[in-house]
Amino acid sequence: MDYKQMNDILPIPFLRISLLFSLFLGLHAMAGSKEARMDKTQDINYEYALIGGGCFWCTEAVFENIKGVTEAVSGYAGGQTENPTYKDICTGKTGHAEVIKVKFDPNKISFGDILKVFGDAHDPTTLNRQGADIGTQYRSTIMFFSDEQRKVAEVWKKSLSDKFVDPVVTEIVPAPKFYPAEGYHQDYYKKNPDQGYCSFVIRPKLKKLGLE
Repeated sequence: MDYKQMNDILPIPFLRISLLFSLFLGLHAMAGSKEARMDKTQDINYEYALIGGGCFWCTEAVFENIKGVTEAVSGYAGGQTENPTYKDICTGKTGHAEVIKVKFDPNKISFGDILKVFGDAHDPTTLNRQGADIGTQYRSTIMFFSDEQRKVAEVWKKSLSDKFVDPVVTEIVPAPKFYPAEGYHQDYYKKNPDQGYCSFVIRPKLKKLGLE
């Protein structure tokens, strides 16, 4: 039966609906295959690390320059107060540490490599202190998200303990709730490269690590 014969038998509206439905099915099948291709190329599994090694401006600036790290967010973790502010944690009374939450691609950098950079970026032997920054909010901390991260962190700490004369005081604890810091803290070095702390503390550290 040709198209003219079908047109004589079937009402025009029915034909139009049938043709549109067939077209929709074809487009849907094409879209589905495209989504499948995108899943294979763009669905990357990321992991997270939660670490603190003094002022988060400094730690964030280091990890934003590490290959395989897609994001480093400054924030607070490990205290008793909910939704702490920078003013709150600066008192040292809330129990929070200044930390960064690192999002990384494990196909490009491992959690062990993250900790190696972390160890090179701060002094893990000074208790509640990094340079002129003093207080429990500046403590050296690794807050693990899994038992595997805990094991890697413990091996890392032992290897550093064999390297340093002074004991490594980095705490290794389960990851608590993370509170992102206020907006003006995020990407602080990028936004304020000529600010005093950035010029005299962060930039020399980046140069020492070969990141600038």
